[in-house]
Amino acid sequence: MKKRSNDFLLGLTILLSLALIILVTLFLQETELGTRRQKVVARFRDVGQVTVGSLAVIRGVKAGSVEAVELEPGGWVHVRLSLDKDVTLPPDPVVLLGASSLFGEWQASLTPRRSVPAGAEVALQLAESAGGGTGILPGAVLPDVAQLTTVAGSIAGDVASVAERVQVAFNDSAARELRASIRNVNNLSAELARTVRVQSRNLDTVSVNVREGAASLARASTAFARSVARIDSATSKGEVQAIMRDVARTATQARDAAERINRMTLSLERTEVSLRSVMFRADSVLLKVHQGQGTLGLMVNDPGLYRNSDSLMMELRDLIADLKKNPKRYIRLTIF
Repeated sequence: MKKRSNDFLLGLTILLSLALIILVTLFLQETELGTRRQKVVARFRDVGQVTVGSLAVIRGVKAGSVEAVELEPGGWVHVRLSLDKDVTLPPDPVVLLGASSLFGEWQASLTPRRSVPAGAEVALQLAESAGGGTGILPGAVLPDVAQLTTVAGSIAGDVASVAERVQVAFNDSAARELRASIRNVNNLSAELARTVRVQSRNLDTVSVNVREGAASLARASTAFARSVARIDSATSKGEVQAIMRDVARTATQARDAAERINRMTLSLERTEVSLRSVMFRADSVLLKVHQGQGTLGLMVNDPGLYRNSDSLMMELRDLIADLKKNPKRYIRLTIF
């Protein structure tokens, strides 16, 4: 009887241990029994350090977890998210994978596309993963702390390199050159001061000249006033009217001369048109002669005509000489 009691206690202990292990496992996996969940699938080229059980958040609030990470044909990775049934997805959602803490924990964030952080790499990943089909969300991996540390280290190295170059550039020689430049600036400022003093003396001279010019202008205005007075006295005797009549007569003659010049210009224009026409025709004739067209062109451009003419002249000279030498051969005179 005692042995049966021990076996019963042993079996009960084993069952209770198994039940406890199952409950702890379900608790650690945050399994909700009897609760319907939303299923969301996103595809990525790389999922970083996201594993099954990683958190899924919306606007920083826990909304579920990663249920599965699966490899798909074509080099894609599908991440299946299990979300609470009362969670509402944001408009035009995308899934971003990134580190949630400094201890290597990662999470999946569902966010609207318009709220995606600016970055060419993230935008390229979303564009590549957008054609996954109906119900599959595009996804991208945000740079983690290690990548940011690497970039920061690279930037620090660049800064150190720049600082080293600056230190090399500003050596003792550069300091001496800088002091020399400062001395040159001081010399330049002294030279400018001397120039200003000289120009101030020149300005004094110019002001004296201006005063003298003003006095000359006053004298000229006085002389002009006297001239006006003389003109006024001349108008009283009719001299200005006579001058105006002469000016009018001269203007009439100038107008007639202008009309004659205008007619001559028109005649010259017509003559120019005729001359242009004649020159055009002459140019056309000369072009045809140059190209060997027509009788004159053949005569001018055919060297054989010249050679034949030369031989003909030579034969004609021989014929005349022979005629002078033997006239009876060619001329027979019979008298009845």
